[in-house]
Amino acid sequence: MADLDAIFKAYDVRGLVPSQLDEETSRTIGAAFVAEVLPDDPDSAVVVGHDMRPSSPGLAAAFAEGVRDTGADVVLIGLASTDEVYFASGSLGLPGAMFTASHNPAGYNGIKLCRAGAVALSDATGLDAVRRRTAEHDVVLVPPSRRGRLEQREMTKSYAEHLHRLVPVAGRRLTVVVDAANGMAGHTAPHVFAGLDVDIVPLYFELDGTFPNHEPNPLDPETLHDLQAMVVETGADLGLAFDGDADRCFAVDERGSLVSPSALTALIAVRALADDPGARIIHNLIMSRAVPEIIERHGGVPVRTKVGHSLIKETMAETNAVFGGEHSGHYYFRDFWYADSGMLAALHLLAAVAETGQSVSHLVGDLDPYASSGEINRAVDDADAVLRAVSAAFDGRDDVHIDRLDGLSVISKDWWFNVRASNTEPLLRLNVEAETEDTMIDTVDAVLSLMRRQL
Repeated sequence: MADLDAIFKAYDVRGLVPSQLDEETSRTIGAAFVAEVLPDDPDSAVVVGHDMRPSSPGLAAAFAEGVRDTGADVVLIGLASTDEVYFASGSLGLPGAMFTASHNPAGYNGIKLCRAGAVALSDATGLDAVRRRTAEHDVVLVPPSRRGRLEQREMTKSYAEHLHRLVPVAGRRLTVVVDAANGMAGHTAPHVFAGLDVDIVPLYFELDGTFPNHEPNPLDPETLHDLQAMVVETGADLGLAFDGDADRCFAVDERGSLVSPSALTALIAVRALADDPGARIIHNLIMSRAVPEIIERHGGVPVRTKVGHSLIKETMAETNAVFGGEHSGHYYFRDFWYADSGMLAALHLLAAVAETGQSVSHLVGDLDPYASSGEINRAVDDADAVLRAVSAAFDGRDDVHIDRLDGLSVISKDWWFNVRASNTEPLLRLNVEAETEDTMIDTVDAVLSLMRRQL
């Protein structure tokens, strides 16, 4: 059995294949998942999908066998994006499992799990219980004659149709460069964009889990260079970049400049509030302060949360928020079972450009007025000690406000920063925003200097 403590993370299962995650472990996790999420209804079913990594079909098949060992059925949807699995889970009313390592390098794989209705499973809401059941083999297996059935079902067409119903795109014809990074957007984008008044310039649509062109991580600016160059070269209206499992989306404007996730969140929020005045909009605490300012300006109610998709989905359901955004390129929609969908965010941007006839740079020009550092990562041995030292430098100051919603946030009139520990790696993550570029750089230097004294 694999080292389960190493592969069970805060929000998913993830590790190197096969040294940390193999098919035997995957089969046991499948049985444990049923025992946890379907304890009173083992005759129900589980949706299983997978990405294009070489190990994904085998791991998904093994997981499906573990589900069937308990008597539960499997709806195997095959190649899918993560938000396509959420669609299947929501529309069919079944728990789901998506085999992917998202933006991680080729040697990794993992499992994203959800309850029926695409309700996320985190360590606090059942994932840790699945780990324990896997470790202890705390599952109920049935005789071979009572094993669950396996049904193969194609969901991509209905998934695309559902997205089109949620966000119609109409207006002027657009040219869009799409970088699939050899990931699952190469599978879903042709279906989603088919029939729209859009000309697609495809980049790296070939499904290849070895990622021969660049890592499938649009949060890394290095991976966006080809997209930016192609937008400028072709005179496209915009560019879209997706991660490996296509649940995150990043955009660049017609000049090849990055559209920050904060700006895209603000744009979608304004569109959502036009249809649902006064609605609540979720934003995590390290998005630009422009996001809550714009939400309030348009009559909405901003709700500030910790970082993390499971928490944001829970908060959205609790508050009935219509939409939520994260700095990492995750966008959440009430009408999509509160789940995240990079493709839905992309359609909102396309619709805004097509409807208004304006350029992307014009649409987002006033939505991102502050200077931002982006996320700066530093390896640490004792994250708590570093956070205490940074906090001590600001405690007692009248010109700042300190909160500890998620790590340490220090907020002043013309700048703020947040330092928080990674959920998955021995890192501290620093984000700084200020009224001016010079103030932002000075604040970054000051905080990093405080951190270095403890490293």
